[in-house]
Amino acid sequence: MANQTRQLFELLTAAGAEVELLPTNPPYRPAWVGKVSFLRAVIRLLTYIPALWFACGRNKVIHVMANSGWSWHLFAAPAVLIARLRGLRVVVNYRGGGAETFLAGHILTIKPVLSRAHFLAVPSGFLKEVFIRYGFKPFVVPNIVDLSRFAPQVRPPRAAPHLIVTRHLEAIYDNATAIRAFALVRQAFPAAHLTIAGIGPERERLCLLTHELNVSDAVTFSGHLDRDGMIELYRSADILINPSLADNMPNSVLEAMASGIAVISTRVGGVPWIVEDGVTGLLVSPGDAGAISVNVIELWHDDQRRALMVEAALLAVGRFRWTAVSPLLAAAYCSE
Repeated sequence: MANQTRQLFELLTAAGAEVELLPTNPPYRPAWVGKVSFLRAVIRLLTYIPALWFACGRNKVIHVMANSGWSWHLFAAPAVLIARLRGLRVVVNYRGGGAETFLAGHILTIKPVLSRAHFLAVPSGFLKEVFIRYGFKPFVVPNIVDLSRFAPQVRPPRAAPHLIVTRHLEAIYDNATAIRAFALVRQAFPAAHLTIAGIGPERERLCLLTHELNVSDAVTFSGHLDRDGMIELYRSADILINPSLADNMPNSVLEAMASGIAVISTRVGGVPWIVEDGVTGLLVSPGDAGAISVNVIELWHDDQRRALMVEAALLAVGRFRWTAVSPLLAAAYCSE
């Protein structure tokens, strides 16, 4: 969501719009505040709410990037209410694969707030169906991929694949299954390599798993990569694995498709809305390391099939370019 927000800010600004970005996660001052859970929430709200109030006084439209959980209650809901109080047009851009569970458990508090938005945007048909079931009228405004930055490159031939995972090291993204799949792939291709780009609380456990499976010498934990670092990673890779247990419209999958690498993902949430199984990528059941490894091995052995899949993905990802999405945003910002 942070990447989409930054990219949207840059694209709108380049298009001539006057845009003010109000982050909900600025650095804590002093830094030790970030280590105290309750205190950090209080400090963040004490700085966020006044900044939100004054920002609403300077603008005509508010675009709220919203998610499930405490993020909604602490940041998105106040943004909607304060913006309406100050007379702004309110666009809520809701994202996150856990929306169904969140709505089911909190609909009595969410609905009175979300109903005050003028426009509810969701990035996929998957989330559209979820919100319709709860009585809302959402519109699909897809994620944007900057095709001028993420583009296919000529890759030198090599004997074994370079696999990548570009999700944070959190349980919901199930990086452990990707590592188990890689251990199986390495039995077929001893020179194969896996790079996991992301940060999170699971890092130590995942590192231990690579040692248990005797693949630590072939797995790189790159940590956080900025946009240029991600572009370079895609250029060096052959296949992206997206092993998440819940998902909506992962930008990493779109970026991989735009970068000309094959995609193998779990069949969860909104992923089937962007990846057509067997055509633009391959879909497997969550937690199925065996299926991931088999698909990697078969794709690597079949250059023609992999090339056709990459070509189809490059065509499909065109609907997420800025020129395709910007008219939908214009409708969100300007329609009555």
